[in-house]
Amino acid sequence: MAPDKPVDAMRATLVAIAPGTGLRDGLERILRAQTGALVVLGDNAVVQQVSSSGFGIGEDFSPQRLSELAKMDGAIVVSPDAAKIVRANVHLVPDPSIPTMESGTRHRTAERVARQTGFPVVAVSQSMHIVTVYVDSQKWVLEDVTALLTRANQALQTLERYKQRLTEVASNLLALEVEDQATLRDAVTVVQRIEMVGRIASEVEALVVELGTEGRLMRLQLEELMGGVETERRMLVRDHVAQKRMRSFDAVLSELSALSPEDLLDPIAVARALGYPASPESLDAASSPRGYRILSKIPRLPMSVVERIVSAFGRLPKVMSASNDDLLAVEGVGAARASLVKDGLIRLAESSILDRYL
Repeated sequence: MAPDKPVDAMRATLVAIAPGTGLRDGLERILRAQTGALVVLGDNAVVQQVSSSGFGIGEDFSPQRLSELAKMDGAIVVSPDAAKIVRANVHLVPDPSIPTMESGTRHRTAERVARQTGFPVVAVSQSMHIVTVYVDSQKWVLEDVTALLTRANQALQTLERYKQRLTEVASNLLALEVEDQATLRDAVTVVQRIEMVGRIASEVEALVVELGTEGRLMRLQLEELMGGVETERRMLVRDHVAQKRMRSFDAVLSELSALSPEDLLDPIAVARALGYPASPESLDAASSPRGYRILSKIPRLPMSVVERIVSAFGRLPKVMSASNDDLLAVEGVGAARASLVKDGLIRLAESSILDRYL
């Protein structure tokens, strides 16, 4: 689920110009004044190379200064940390051979400068009354805060519904695992749900980033909803990934993340990503977990000990039936920890079975 570098760069830029920042205040002032602007968020030799005319400022950044300087026709260059306004009234002349899909002069220039310099460029449209951000080859149009809040609330409500369903199917799978009755289809169903939840959460996160200080409460809700989900995802895949896979565990996670929305809804495609044959029959085969997920739910049990227990017993049924003496034979498991594991497994087994049948 990790974002790539271009996405990281765009997200960092959105954080820098989110509501509550000085840059966003300055851009809002420019919009209200209906003057338009072109702002380069960084300065180096390449920026200076594509710059013609203009004059140096070298003053501390302030929203008022930005909006006043925007009344001139040229672009404004600020330092990468937006602490200083470096130059103003700059005529930008990027390489005309750089491809662009934009039609307006200001936006064509902004995209080309962003591609050529590697710095984000913000274009404020005087006629369309919008703010467009260019980072490398990416483009992002800032939305009105009210519209963003509405979209974020709707996305958060969707995430809550999907998380509730994930909790239900995950609890059902745990009960089946404890009884050694789980099939690959049961495990795939939970994998599908947890991937869907992760993708919706990523959309909510992007909206929260763009909302800046306006999204603080939503960020708290998001963090509460997603607490432990990534750990659950990793333990679930480790439990049910094919034993004879030829790829690393991280490669399996990456393949699941890369599934298209259509493939994610296809149980066979998900099973294939886990290393199983792409056939309906494989979905109905028994899938006995290794025990990572249930052991990770026992409080105060380090992951290193979980690894040793799984390595020693191989599968969850053997862990469940292990005696205290069997557990004591595992490196790092003393008498107190053996009792902790036994009691924890019994409690989790009883709880999961009760949740399933009541």
